[in-house]
Amino acid sequence: MSKQHPLLYNEKIIYDYNKKGSVGVDLPETKNVKTRTGLPARKNIGLPELSEPEIIKHFTRLSKLNYSIDTGIYPLGSCTMKYNPKFNDKIANMAEFTDIHPLQDESSVQGALEAMYIMQKYLAELSGLPHVTLSPAAGAHGELAGLKVIQKAHQNAGREKMTVIIPDSAHGTNPATAAMCGYSITTIKSNKNGMVDVEILSNAINANTAAVMLTVPSTCGVFDADILQISNIIKKAGAYLYCDGANFNAMVGKIKPADFGTDVMHFNLHKTFSTPHGGGGPGCGPLAVSEELKNFLPIPYVVKKLRKYSLVTKKKNSAGRLKAFHGHFTVIVRALAYIMSCGLDGLKQVSEDALLNANYILYKLQKHYHVPFGKTCAHECLITDAKQRKYGITANHIAKTLIQNGIHPMTIYFPLIVNGAMLIEPTETENKESLDNFIATMIKIAKQAEMGEKENLLINPTNTPVQAVNETLAARNPKIVRELTCLATE
Repeated sequence: MSKQHPLLYNEKIIYDYNKKGSVGVDLPETKNVKTRTGLPARKNIGLPELSEPEIIKHFTRLSKLNYSIDTGIYPLGSCTMKYNPKFNDKIANMAEFTDIHPLQDESSVQGALEAMYIMQKYLAELSGLPHVTLSPAAGAHGELAGLKVIQKAHQNAGREKMTVIIPDSAHGTNPATAAMCGYSITTIKSNKNGMVDVEILSNAINANTAAVMLTVPSTCGVFDADILQISNIIKKAGAYLYCDGANFNAMVGKIKPADFGTDVMHFNLHKTFSTPHGGGGPGCGPLAVSEELKNFLPIPYVVKKLRKYSLVTKKKNSAGRLKAFHGHFTVIVRALAYIMSCGLDGLKQVSEDALLNANYILYKLQKHYHVPFGKTCAHECLITDAKQRKYGITANHIAKTLIQNGIHPMTIYFPLIVNGAMLIEPTETENKESLDNFIATMIKIAKQAEMGEKENLLINPTNTPVQAVNETLAARNPKIVRELTCLATE
């Protein structure tokens, strides 16, 4: 091994190679080799001797243990786990996008800046909010950016407003974000239809209210019929309407949030525009604001002048910079490829199909499960385990039995305001055969509960790689295994 090349190795080798033997690597002048952790370097680092076919078989076997949207339906309500077209990956992996650096001179990355500029324009057109920044790294990061804009606007006008109103059905990131910005939170209860209670909102809002954060459609899977009245109440109080764009996929191409009074909105590109989601990232949560709030938009964002694209990196009244650079660029490229391949008519079809799929499931299951909010829904449908609880069967049993049947379960016990909630979002990417299989399994589970076949409704699936998990113990006392990676250099 050349002295010029450091040796990267793992202290822990997962693969059992005891019978295979190992490869010895002689390090030059071993006594002078230092590791990142200060541990002494070893002459024989224990690399397994494996043929290429053995390696392929090993990792293929591991891949089969994993469940993904490429293998089956992923009906997580609120999370929008949809298929990510491979075409988007192909575009984002082009060398023209991957082999550039954010510190390059703008003249050498005009194509990348143009892509960002076009994405800003598309998001502005779809939302009706004319000013967009792409830099937030996730939905919650977009929320933070949005509330910072609102905070800056109030401060600039000499107003000290210290309260944010949030419905009780909201994502937990909403109150967390407001608290991080120094606001106190007023929670308002939803009405019997899972919507904002207009009377309670009217009594809660006052001159101290900075903003009202709404998820439209709501996390209960319903669109607020009183949204225009709600918006007027907010504006009369001198507050801003913040729209959590988590569920924008239910209305993209159909209605612009600005049309019902939205002042600030973030987009979850992974939810609406089919970019990778899960596993901790990457995410992207662009922010759009109204004309009134344009001076407070976080930097950077792209502008065009005389056919030249450039980044705005300094602005007097901006709410500030959120990231070291300009956002998760290749995620933005993926979303742009998705929008351009769908077109406006395609995006409308996406929303229509998402709503159709959710309502199809709701219609088929409403005889077998309790439906708390009406007979129709938006992009996700909400049912509960109320009918099954009298037989001792809970949402947890139902979810685990779905796993036993090879189907990823829906979101359970959320939203928190609904007891025994099961929130189902099939998205637009599932076909009727897939939906029918899910529905048939859910109906089978309901009938097994009614017949007292509790032994078939397993709290611990037997056909999964990990079995009999004590979830409470795992949450309170997690066992974290750390693989120690050392870097040996001279």
